[in-house]
Amino acid sequence: MRYSADMIFASALLTIVLAALPAEKAAATVQATDSPVRLDRAMVLSGAEGPPVLLYSATNVTDDALDQFTVIAFIFNAEGTLKARQTAPGRRTLDPHGTKYSTLVLDGSAIEASDQIVVGVNQAQRVNSDAWWRSDIQPAAEAAVKKKK
Repeated sequence: MRYSADMIFASALLTIVLAALPAEKAAATVQATDSPVRLDRAMVLSGAEGPPVLLYSATNVTDDALDQFTVIAFIFNAEGTLKARQTAPGRRTLDPHGTKYSTLVLDGSAIEASDQIVVGVNQAQRVNSDAWWRSDIQPAAEAAVKKKK
């Protein structure tokens, strides 16, 4: 069976385009019960070059504007052991009940395809306030990971 040059070219072009698309992998999200910020749809995007990037949406679940909040990512190996933590620089201004999309470049350590990534908000500060809301979300992140036996 002979293929036309156009068919071969189209097949090669499709292969190149698909290889250039970033691979997506869902990241688990966790939050403290009293967290003023909820993270939704967290995805890890991996391109052909460069470190993976975590894309997430953050929603202010309060009636108060937030001046800033901090996102932390936990990277677990295939066995479920914590191998790295990475904190994003403080994210700025989140309106009451507003949602923002943001990213975190996961360049703190090498990430394997079998690694599990869990992300959450560990602190936030309201506008015109010196007080911070804080929570240790690492236990929740550890509980969210599938451990291999």
